Amino acid sequence: MVFVPFPHSFKEMLSMHADPMRKKHAIYLFESSWKKKYSDRGVCKILAEHSEESELAQNLSPHKLRHFLLTWLKRQGIDDALIQSYSIHESRKSLEVYSKLAIPDAQQEYNEAINKFLI
Repeated sequence: MVFVPFPHSFKEMLSMHADPMRKKHAIYLFESSWKKKYSDRGVCKILAEHSEESELAQNLSPHKLRHFLLTWLKRQGIDDALIQSYSIHESRKSLEVYSKLAIPDAQQEYNEAINKFLI
């Protein structure tokens, strides 16, 4: 089973979408104009279009969004055991990829630590 985390504030917006879909007797919460579920390729195409409209340097993909969310959760100090249930990784060891911070992310902490170093 896959869980999709979202903030409580999103519930109202999701409800505003779900109610009309229910009235249209939609089978899927998000479906194409042909009343079919979106394929993986279709979702990637939609994200690519929005990436282009937003003038992003790189196209978004479901994988990049997932990676961003899991990295963000790690940076917020969320325990791996909690992240693992959303990530669908078999082991916590697999979550290590999300722990790797870029140099700019670590620079401030490095500067603070080095300033405490006694010379």
